[in-house]
Amino acid sequence: MDYKETLLMPKTEFPMRGNLPNREPQIQEKWNEVNIYAKVQERTKDRPLYVLHDGPPYANGDIHIGHALNKILKDFIVRYKSMSGFQAPYVPGWDTHGLPIETALTKNGKVKRKELTVAEFRKLCEEYALDQVDRQREQFKRLGVRGDWENPYITLHKEYEAQQIKVFGEMAKKGYIYKGKKPVYWSPSSESALAEAEIEYQDKRSPSIYVAFNVKEGNDAITGDEKIIIWTTTPWTIPANLAICLHPELEYSVVEVNGEKYIVASALLETLVKEFEWENYEVVNKVKGAQLENIKAVHPLYQRDSLVILGEHVTTDAGTGCVHTAPGHGEDDFIVGQKYGLDVLCPVDDKGHFTNEAPGFEGLFYDQANKPITEKLKDTGALLKLTFMTHSYPHDWRTKKPVIFRATAQWFASIKDFRDQLLTSINEVEWVPAWGETRLFNMVRDRGDWCISRQRAWGVPIPVFYGEDNEPIITDETIEHVSNLFREHGSNIWFEWDTKDLLPEGFTSPQSPNGIFTKETDIMDVWFDSGSSHQSVLVEREELQRPADLYLEGSDQYRGWFNSSLSTSVAVSGKAPYKGVLSHGFVLDGEGRKMSKSLGNVVVPNDVMKQLGADILRLWVASVDYQADVRVSDLILKQVAEVYRKIRNTFRFLLGNLHDFNPSTDRVALNDLPQLDRYILIKLNKLIKEVKSNYDHYQFAGVYNKVHNFCTIELSSFYMDIAKDTLYIQHKEHLNRRSIQTVMYEVLVSLTKLVAPILPHTADEVWPFIPGMDGDSVQLTDMPQEDTTVYNDEIESKWDQVLVLRDDVLKSLETARNEKKIGKSLTAAISLYPNSEVKQLLSSIDELEKLFIVSKAEIMGDKASAPEHAEYFDTIAIVVQPATGETCERCWVVSETVGKDKEHPTLCSSCTDIVKAHY
Repeated sequence: MDYKETLLMPKTEFPMRGNLPNREPQIQEKWNEVNIYAKVQERTKDRPLYVLHDGPPYANGDIHIGHALNKILKDFIVRYKSMSGFQAPYVPGWDTHGLPIETALTKNGKVKRKELTVAEFRKLCEEYALDQVDRQREQFKRLGVRGDWENPYITLHKEYEAQQIKVFGEMAKKGYIYKGKKPVYWSPSSESALAEAEIEYQDKRSPSIYVAFNVKEGNDAITGDEKIIIWTTTPWTIPANLAICLHPELEYSVVEVNGEKYIVASALLETLVKEFEWENYEVVNKVKGAQLENIKAVHPLYQRDSLVILGEHVTTDAGTGCVHTAPGHGEDDFIVGQKYGLDVLCPVDDKGHFTNEAPGFEGLFYDQANKPITEKLKDTGALLKLTFMTHSYPHDWRTKKPVIFRATAQWFASIKDFRDQLLTSINEVEWVPAWGETRLFNMVRDRGDWCISRQRAWGVPIPVFYGEDNEPIITDETIEHVSNLFREHGSNIWFEWDTKDLLPEGFTSPQSPNGIFTKETDIMDVWFDSGSSHQSVLVEREELQRPADLYLEGSDQYRGWFNSSLSTSVAVSGKAPYKGVLSHGFVLDGEGRKMSKSLGNVVVPNDVMKQLGADILRLWVASVDYQADVRVSDLILKQVAEVYRKIRNTFRFLLGNLHDFNPSTDRVALNDLPQLDRYILIKLNKLIKEVKSNYDHYQFAGVYNKVHNFCTIELSSFYMDIAKDTLYIQHKEHLNRRSIQTVMYEVLVSLTKLVAPILPHTADEVWPFIPGMDGDSVQLTDMPQEDTTVYNDEIESKWDQVLVLRDDVLKSLETARNEKKIGKSLTAAISLYPNSEVKQLLSSIDELEKLFIVSKAEIMGDKASAPEHAEYFDTIAIVVQPATGETCERCWVVSETVGKDKEHPTLCSSCTDIVKAHY
């Protein structure tokens, strides 16, 4: 007889190798064929709604690893929620307006911008953006992200723009929208105003100059022959100087040195003495800043007056305590200048070049004017000192070029008018991490009004008309009409049609007695576009709702989408657009460096999927502490791939040993299960509880670690190792074998569901192999429920102790193997010398040999009676020696019963009984 034929070895067609790069597209094709997204929505249609609102990525170029992190995290949550009692639709979106698309079209030289009308250029921008959407959509789908990909929201869609116009109109109706001339961040490289959210800070080397302004009129507070010293790192703003600002409560010293008198803050005098290397100086007078108000100094270049004014923003942190004030180039300067009726002088044009309002420097780029301005100051004797310093300076986050403050006429959203509502709304939102609340709260508390206009072509027009008096016209009628026109025709008509054709029929206004109207040519800030998505998507789409349950984006979006969405939503609805906000960090290389092509450390999602598969990338996302910055590299991904291999092998082992198991007829009742099997069910249900709790709290690393540990510790190293003997050796219907299969079935079904949000391709690959399983996909099922009826503290405590004890035995076997005393553990016999407590524990276990996977295990005397050559542990001493007897041909146990039966001389007595009874 061929005894191999009597063994019930694992059988499964589930492949050992994942081959994910090839197999995943096949699985995704099946999802497309059955329209898995629609099926999931249909199955869950009567459940409570859970909305994760997708923040729109910018439609330009291939997706990067940060995109992958973001979209995969969202997919974890949506998939889990749809398996946990909710209907969780996912509508992906794209941000499609803005400068990068304009730049992408023009930089290759194929598009001759100057030869095109605005409308023609916008058409090309739209075509380019939609091509980018299609390109990114396929890449996001390849990640395994499930969503309504055929019906996304796109900010250039007519319906979206129509609702955005209504948001603008509602804010205008409440008085939150106004046009004003004030300094804003201006990007000469983009030739446009920028919002705070579009600013990033980088180090910049700048000149640092001290300049003396001669006092012209001392107003009896001083003698009038003094010089006021200012300090600045932007010499180019000196031509725009109109005042010098002092703090009313600070004390100022008049210092006489080398025949000159200088005015500086007393608190900074010691520092400035060292700076100017003054040796023989004398303080000849001290005055409060308030006493110097309205004295006049002379501009060092143009001989015009420079008024001394007072402001609370003046500090003694640096400089001289006398602040150079150019209302056209600084927010504080502008505000304090308004109090004193100063002009808003801004002698710099859109491209950053000086105009004729800066005589002597016309045509110079502002940054290149620093040197000639400084030289001119030196020629006039006003320059006291020139050095250079490196400091943090605002830059355009897209062009990476420095920005300036520049006073221009812009459209603003008045944040101050509803700031208290914004701050209250922030407190009502659940923030993960918790510091997100403080971060956004402080941003909103400290931010100025939002500049929402941009001097570009590619964006949603600001829907404002002007009468003959140039006053803006924004009425309910005009807003409603423009919104309806955009919904029907799209916003390009704003640039294609005459102004009269954009107005409601028969529209009249006292501002235009002759019926002559013009229209605004600025477009809206792209953050107004995406920040309107709560109205254009959550309200517009019937399957969604406002507020969304969750917004999930990178931590940079506190200044971006989280912020702009909050502002527009509170303005129009009085509430935040989200109940919860979850943020993630940035992706760095394996050494913690920012990724860049020049360093050659960029990890491209498409490359990873071609080499390893999307499920490996997804498992990496689950493995990291994503709320902080995370690292990724080829080595890290290979380590994750090893964990995947362990999980996959666990699935394969479970499937292989269930090949003859029918869950409807072969299950063993809980009370009939041996203790070890019940113990694994206890651990399984605790795993279910903990993993679901981790999902609920967005702790995906907890899911990753708990599933991995369960597969490696409880299953692979313990239960599956022990179970092999019974599964392979016993006859098919043996109670212990069916008991193990019952537990393995429960483990397999539960594990497949638990990992489905993270490893959807693998889970769906496993699903049809599970005995008795119906349905197209595990996605059409719910998460396993914790079964508290299996819990038994006594069993759990006992077998927890057994696990610790088993580790001691395995260590002894490993020592004996290393010393060449034994080969495989089945060639060993062990003698156990436990303390009294452990002896009682061991005595309650049948078949210790199977527990320790040895051929013989005996409980001897107590620990104190163990021989010297025993290996000692805390509660037990162990002696390992070769087992005596012959090796059974069927089960490989070394037994003295081998050869006792003449019919089956190569089998042990146990195998002989099994073969005779069943084969």
